[in-house]
Amino acid sequence: MHQPARPVSAAVALGGCDLGVVSAVAEFYRAGLFPTVVFTGGSTAATRGRFPRGEAVHFREEALALGMPKEAIMLEPRATNTGQNIDFARDMLEDAGVEVRSVLLVCMPYMQRRAYATCRRRWPQVEPVCASQTVAFDEYAKARDDEAEFIAMMVGDTHRVMEYPHRGFAIPQEVPEQVRESFERLRERGYDAWLLRD
Repeated sequence: MHQPARPVSAAVALGGCDLGVVSAVAEFYRAGLFPTVVFTGGSTAATRGRFPRGEAVHFREEALALGMPKEAIMLEPRATNTGQNIDFARDMLEDAGVEVRSVLLVCMPYMQRRAYATCRRRWPQVEPVCASQTVAFDEYAKARDDEAEFIAMMVGDTHRVMEYPHRGFAIPQEVPEQVRESFERLRERGYDAWLLRD
């Protein structure tokens, strides 16, 4: 979304299959952009093999290995979708007495629009800023274990950006025609494993 990372009240690191999220969190923390981060994410079909104890648990361990102090980290290990990531992290911060006016959503690069739209729907009182590790698309794609799976996950994420507003899960966003056409071409070519099912 090309939103420059900036100082915020707190950060929320959304679970997923990419430890690059944790590298970005550690970098932003060292830059003094937030005092507290919530790592949120349980075990899902997409990540169970890689993170058997849950996304947030593995992310927290990686953050500690990167030198983040444990006092700066909150762990939310139950969420299994982006709406729950936002809801459960919000509730944890509120229960801890953290006043949140702005939040840095740190996620996989291709997930930023969905994270933003979900936060605006589920937590409208805060100003969300989305950020990810800084990496070129080609480099990011080459680092994935399975390129076809990676493309299918991006197609699935785009499907959610388009469909979730109709289901009340996110605010609507403009999706350029070129993106819609690319989505249809990729779906027709069989990259449909992570599409929404009725």
